[in-house]
Amino acid sequence: MGDVERNQVSRRALLAGAGAVAGAGWAAGTPGPAAGAGPPAFGPVRIRPGDPRYESLLRGNNFRFAGRPDEIRVVASTDQVVRAVADAVRAGRRVAVRSGGHCFENFTADPAVRTLLDVSPMDAVGYDAGMRAFAVQPGATLGQVYRTLFQGWGVTIPGGGCPGVGAGGHFAGGGYGPLSRRYGSVVDHLYAVEVVVVDRDGTARAVVATREPDDPHRDLWWAHTGGGGGNFGVVTRYWLRTPGATGDPSRLLPASPQRMLESVVALPWEGTGEPAFGTLVRNFGRWHEQHSAPGVPAADLYGLFLLSHRSAGYVTLVAQIDADRPGADGLVTDFESVVTAGAGVAPIFTARRTMPWLHRMTWPGTGESGDAATRRYKIKAGYLRRSPADRQIAAVHRHLTNDTGGPDSGMLLIGYGGQVRAVPPGDTAIAQRDVVMKAVYQTTWADEADDAARLSWIRAFYRDVYADTGGVPVPGDVDDGSYINYPDADLADPRWNTSGVPAHTLYYKDNYPRLQRVKARWDPRGVFRHALSVEPPA
Repeated sequence: MGDVERNQVSRRALLAGAGAVAGAGWAAGTPGPAAGAGPPAFGPVRIRPGDPRYESLLRGNNFRFAGRPDEIRVVASTDQVVRAVADAVRAGRRVAVRSGGHCFENFTADPAVRTLLDVSPMDAVGYDAGMRAFAVQPGATLGQVYRTLFQGWGVTIPGGGCPGVGAGGHFAGGGYGPLSRRYGSVVDHLYAVEVVVVDRDGTARAVVATREPDDPHRDLWWAHTGGGGGNFGVVTRYWLRTPGATGDPSRLLPASPQRMLESVVALPWEGTGEPAFGTLVRNFGRWHEQHSAPGVPAADLYGLFLLSHRSAGYVTLVAQIDADRPGADGLVTDFESVVTAGAGVAPIFTARRTMPWLHRMTWPGTGESGDAATRRYKIKAGYLRRSPADRQIAAVHRHLTNDTGGPDSGMLLIGYGGQVRAVPPGDTAIAQRDVVMKAVYQTTWADEADDAARLSWIRAFYRDVYADTGGVPVPGDVDDGSYINYPDADLADPRWNTSGVPAHTLYYKDNYPRLQRVKARWDPRGVFRHALSVEPPA
């Protein structure tokens, strides 16, 4: 879950169960080739109102939002991006970039955006021998990335479980998924990034920034290790290589699992009162408190607890793990036993199956929040350093059992930590390293007429859970802010955030001043901005 990833937020999805890009490299800090090994397939294409393609290209994945830009510029190379950004700056048109279109908010559909830059045709994935790293363009979907890396070299990245999400925003915001407890965040493997930036004089140009300590542009690389998309420029390429990895390409990123063991346990709402519900949630949280240190064997297990609204009939516990890891089946059994212990709730459905890893990670629709008929949604989130407090659990139960929620609404607890915690918070822009879970609050629906009711439900839910800290997850003993790839404009709205803690602190904590300095250097004109964008220093 522009593209912001959507990691496993669908009840239905949970229950349903090679080529080279560039042969030659270039020096750090200098523009690279336009895109790929040859000329772009087409483009640029300029689509304006009245064009028969215009209406179909306005919306991303969330149909709540549709802008009316003067033009949609479809681009297929870095050179085309440079020209499009230069044209927009010269004409004084606000510009926004979209790759996969999974942004939860209206960042690319803001009425102020006059040029919508669609980089989805830039979808090449391959090995760049000159950079000794794997190159991924922003329009490549996660499914494409996984498939190409697996087919060509048997490697992977610890990205999200929704194959339709674009790499563009997923990587820039940090990126995580079923392998993150084992291998860390996606950006822990980010070697370099190519970004089209705009200088103070209005000149648009492409810059390559790497993690090399002596790279004069290293701060631009750092900003893209969790600083979020749409803040500093237009990403036109990422390069991925695990720190310290050497040798042939098959050793430069984590080896992909061959098979996934997935277990699904559905527990009924009927007969599950608040005490039993609280026991389940506390057990899930405490398991993660005890099994989320870097390198512990249980960090190989990825657990999810989908707490659907009572009207759905059940809640769902999911475990995923590399099936070929020694003792994998026993670890899953122990996990399920711990979570359900003492609750007195008998499952109404269980399934445990082993399947090819690639199949599970590339199934169409996997991880999507709703299907084509329910493309309106609101997502809110928070990090957890430990199990939710008892008062918070009571608030969750209250809102999941009220009469205003629906079967496609609920809360998802997602296992995190593990190798993510091995990286100091200042080494990347992801500040929340000492956490063990993510909490995702979601509601999806189909009809625009239901917007007000659904938004009211989820906002009241979220505010009640964090009532002790002004309605938002202020960093403290339990909570630790939120994840920029789950952007929520309410965090910057004083009607919903009464904590006195600004949204940028909730997302970036102590890393925000450094992001501001990067912003001042690389986007001095404020060309790239949105409702939650990094602002330059005062």
